[in-house]
Amino acid sequence: MRRVVHSVNGGPEVLFVEEAPVPRPGSGELLVRVEAIGVSLAGVRRVRAGGEPRPLGGEVAGTIEALGPDTAGSGFAVGDRITGICFGHGYADLALVHTAMASRVPAGASAVDAVSLVRSGLVARGALDAARIRPGESVLVTAAASGVGQLAVPLARLLGAGRVVAAAGSAGKAAFLRGLGADEVVDYDQESWGEPVDVVLDAVGGDLLPRAVAALAPGGRLVAYSSGGGTVQAYDLLAGAKSVIGFQMAHLVRSRPADYAAWREELWALHAAGRLKPAVHATVPLERAGEAHAIIERRENRGKVVLVP
Repeated sequence: MRRVVHSVNGGPEVLFVEEAPVPRPGSGELLVRVEAIGVSLAGVRRVRAGGEPRPLGGEVAGTIEALGPDTAGSGFAVGDRITGICFGHGYADLALVHTAMASRVPAGASAVDAVSLVRSGLVARGALDAARIRPGESVLVTAAASGVGQLAVPLARLLGAGRVVAAAGSAGKAAFLRGLGADEVVDYDQESWGEPVDVVLDAVGGDLLPRAVAALAPGGRLVAYSSGGGTVQAYDLLAGAKSVIGFQMAHLVRSRPADYAAWREELWALHAAGRLKPAVHATVPLERAGEAHAIIERRENRGKVVLVP
């Protein structure tokens, strides 16, 4: 089988395809014939990060080809269509997914739908829950055109937000973001991001984090779920009675599995009803994974970037 790897850290150019043996599912694992792979900013950043190069994991969707030991009570069977998180080599023709991180893809939904909706939608839904939005409050979403952001914008509205502001790195994304339901669109370089908001969902971090805190109204809450780091001055929080809340998906899965499962069903129900449709910027062949990473690095994407083996 084919898989995409990198032997050194760097940009999209370091990715290459190699032939590898078919992995054998271990305890609780499913061997999946992969049909779609979600590409994320976090994954792109991992390729550039220091340290030993790691397998390219992430969200995958496809058909179960084999079951590992201790999966008899999982409810999964060979031939089932599933989506889930692969912690090993996910950029591959075949990948391993643990039953705890897998869920069925409903009839009528595609593998591309699955990797565009489930993981990104769960991050957006979990971040909005962490913000404890009250009806009528205002919400600003950074990286609003990303795979997560483009679902956070309509979900904020569905959860009762009265005003939704979409922030992105380019004014050229304004029409796309308004099409998602944003009331206002700002780009990061604008001197002002408009009237302060009650909640900021920040997926960018880094140098943008202080500006995101400054965009909060007194008593506002910022939910940080970025891998980009960043520093907040305590005085900037104290002066406006503001809060910064960290959100991590892995913690949610471990501590609140019932909510995780319920939100997953909620996302599929909204999708089936036509109320939540993920935007797919591009589907890229597996062997051209570097092109997919380049789209993300250039911040060109309007929605999800998906690899298709």
